Order: sequence, then structure tokens, then C-alpha cells
Amino acid sequence: MMEFNELPMGFGMALAQHPEAMERFAGLPEAERQAIIDGIHAVHSKQEMRAYVERLIK
Repeated sequence: MMEFNELPMGFGMALAQHPEAMERFAGLPEAERQAIIDGIHAVHSKQEMRAYVERLIK
């Protein structure tokens, strides 16, 4: 299982600011978590990262 400190830094910081999204992410199967992490490569700004993380709770 992936540890929080192994996440890409910007994603980890955005998750830390949204505890509900962090819980949702942590509860996903490994394959789904990896797909979300793979999608981070398309994120290019702090605002985009915030929106990306917020989509986890919608």
C-alpha cells in the first residue's frame, strides 16, 4: 500500500487541505489510486491541483 509520503508533493499537499478527499482516496483500491496519481501529470497549476482533488469528493 502506498504511504502518504510517497505521493507526489503537490497532490499530497492538496489532499492534506481536504481531509474528506484524503479519506476517499485512501479508501480506493490500489488500481484506482494509481489511475488518479497517473492523472496528476496533466495538472499544471496549484488551482488545477485543487480542482483535481476536489473532484474526488464529488
